[in-house]
Amino acid sequence: MKKKEIKILLVDDEQDILEIVGYNLAQEGYQIVTATNGKEAVQKAKKEIPQLIIMDVMMPEMDGIEACEHIRKIPELANTIITFLTARNEDYSQVAGFDAGADDYIAKPIKPKVLVSKVKALLRRLKEDNQEGDVLNVGGIEVNREEYKIVKEGREIILPRKEFELFYLLASKPGKVFKREEILDKVWGNEVVVGGRTIDVHIRKLREKIGDEFFKTIKGVGYKIEL
Repeated sequence: MKKKEIKILLVDDEQDILEIVGYNLAQEGYQIVTATNGKEAVQKAKKEIPQLIIMDVMMPEMDGIEACEHIRKIPELANTIITFLTARNEDYSQVAGFDAGADDYIAKPIKPKVLVSKVKALLRRLKEDNQEGDVLNVGGIEVNREEYKIVKEGREIILPRKEFELFYLLASKPGKVFKREEILDKVWGNEVVVGGRTIDVHIRKLREKIGDEFFKTIKGVGYKIEL
C-alpha cells in the first residue's frame, strides 16, 4: 500500500496537537482525518476506515479508552492499528489502554521526526500482517490471519488486534512454550516498551473469550496452548 493510500485518524481535544502532528504526517504523504473527542472518533473511524488511529486518552464526551473499546467491536476496523498519544504515563493507564484493544502507547511531548518514525514502524506491522495468508486449525478452532477472524464451533469470535496476534502466535505451534521475551518481541515488536503484566492482561482476555482450557501458564517462563 502506497503512502497516499494510507489514512490516519488523529484524535485529540487540543487543536495545536492536531495541527502539528497532522502537518508532519501529511508532509510524509499520508491522508489525515481528525476528530476532537472519542465520540467523534468512533463516527469518523466507521466512515473513513483508517489504517492507523492515533488517539489521546483524556478527552471530553468520550475518553480514548472507551472510544477504543467501541472501535474494536466494529468488524471493518479489525485490522486498524490503534495507538494512544498522551501525556499520561502511569502504569494503570497503559494497561487500561492495552486492555481496551490498543496496539501501542506513545508519550507526549514527542519530537515530530520521532513520531513520524514511530508511525512508519507501526505501519510496517500492517504490511507484514497483510503478507500472511495462513489459516490455522487448532483444537477445532479456525484461525484466519488474512481476515483476522477466529471461528469456534461455528461461532465467530472478534478479537482486538493484539489479542488475535498473541493467539495466532501461540496457535502456530501448539505445545510449544513461548517465553515472555519472545512474545513481546513477536507481538509487540522491539520498538514498544511494555511489561509482562500486559501479556497477562491479554491472556486473561483470551481465556475469557476462547476458553480457559486452551491456555497453560508456565510459571516464570511464559505460555503455551495445550490441546
